[in-house]
Amino acid sequence: MNTVYGTDISNSMKEYLEAIYELSKSNKSVRTTDIAQRLGISKPSVNKAVGALKAKGYVTHVPYGDVVLTDEGREIAEMGGMKNSMIKRFLVCVLNLTDDEAEREVCSIGHTLSYGTVEKMRSFMGA
Repeated sequence: MNTVYGTDISNSMKEYLEAIYELSKSNKSVRTTDIAQRLGISKPSVNKAVGALKAKGYVTHVPYGDVVLTDEGREIAEMGGMKNSMIKRFLVCVLNLTDDEAEREVCSIGHTLSYGTVEKMRSFMGA
C-alpha cells in the first residue's frame, strides 16, 4: 500500500479526506454533518465513507464524535491540496485562465491527473 498517494482508495474517498483536512483547519472539531454540508451530500453517505476510511486507517471516529485524520490520512489530504494548487497555478500562469475558470477546471480534472503529470507541470514552471 502506498499511503503517500492513497493508491488503495478511490478519488471520491480522497475528496472526503481533503474536505476533512480543510474543515479541520478552520474548526476545532469536524463532524459528519460538517463534511456532508461541505460536499453537498447526505449524512448517511458520509457515515459510510468515514467508516471505510476508518477501516483503512485514514481517520479515527466514534459514533456521534469528531472525525480526525490520522497521520496517513493527513498526508494524502495535503498531497491532494498541493496537487490542486499546482494545477490551478499552471492553468492561471501558463494558460492565462482567470481564478474562477481555473478553480472550475481543477474541480473537473484535479483527480484525473496523475502526480507525475503534476510534477511535470511544476518542473515546466520552474517551481
